[in-house]
Amino acid sequence: MNIIQSENMKKIVIATRASDLALWQAYYVRDRILENFKDIEVELNKITSRGDKILDKPLALIGGKGHFTKELEDEMLAGNADIAVHSLKDVPTFIPEGLELAAITKREDQSDLFLSHKYKSFEELPENAVVGTTSLRRRMQLKAARRDLITKDLRGNVNTRLRKLKEGQYDAIILAYIGLKRLDLLSDIPYVQKLPKKMMLPPMGQAALGIEIVSSNSLAKEIALSLNDADTALCTKLERDFVRAIGAGCSAPVAVNATIEDGVVVIRAMIGFPDGTHIVKKELKAKKEESLRLGENLAKEMIEEGALDILKEAEKIAFKDDRTERL
Repeated sequence: MNIIQSENMKKIVIATRASDLALWQAYYVRDRILENFKDIEVELNKITSRGDKILDKPLALIGGKGHFTKELEDEMLAGNADIAVHSLKDVPTFIPEGLELAAITKREDQSDLFLSHKYKSFEELPENAVVGTTSLRRRMQLKAARRDLITKDLRGNVNTRLRKLKEGQYDAIILAYIGLKRLDLLSDIPYVQKLPKKMMLPPMGQAALGIEIVSSNSLAKEIALSLNDADTALCTKLERDFVRAIGAGCSAPVAVNATIEDGVVVIRAMIGFPDGTHIVKKELKAKKEESLRLGENLAKEMIEEGALDILKEAEKIAFKDDRTERL
């Protein structure tokens, strides 16, 4: 890309969580900005979110993944940052007034990984094996594949989760491939298996970064648009439209994934109970130029098949042995 000239040195402040993966993402975006724009200084505003601090409760019980974005949004609304870099899968479909999700970076490998120090593959797990995951989406799909498995909540940053696996607290854990790749953490795990999408459909926005900006900041908007990938933006828009239309939060047992294959957009979705029952799966296709309402249309069809009732009941039973905390 051509270097964009600027009359005077200007500063852009990026709000980011302080976790290793979030910082990797923020530095990646910073470096892209510095490559594309001349005479722009980029500063990071590092924040430890409540979602990173509260590690003794399942994520869905403390308000879901929105905890990972709210503090960054507050910093922007307070005038302390111009841009926030998020894992798009963590970004709720509601964006506060005064902010906007201005750009989506090119999506990378969306696979979920099976990780173990004991067993070579998911298929080799013994009966009643303990598998760690924070995600109701993963719990649903694991139990749909193997009803005998015992799913156990897994919190903490990536290094903490891998340490717990090594200590033998779990027979296996499931994590997103992209985060482990970015932090170069795969080499020390004896057994790693990419799970196929037909078994483990990704969540909305997996493996893409969302660039949220202050709407009134024209420089931030120009910078964000320079980072946007049109195909990824289309696919993730459809995924977010689907989630918004069925009213599911980021932590709900919902999987949705849109891809572009030979000029045709395909969107696939799956909902159900976290115990792997009451599963509804569906997909729709359309030519790329006719696909803008594909996510909403898929949600409408699944709602007609009972999706809202399933999600309402799934929320009730997800953590029936835990007390929900309102923070």
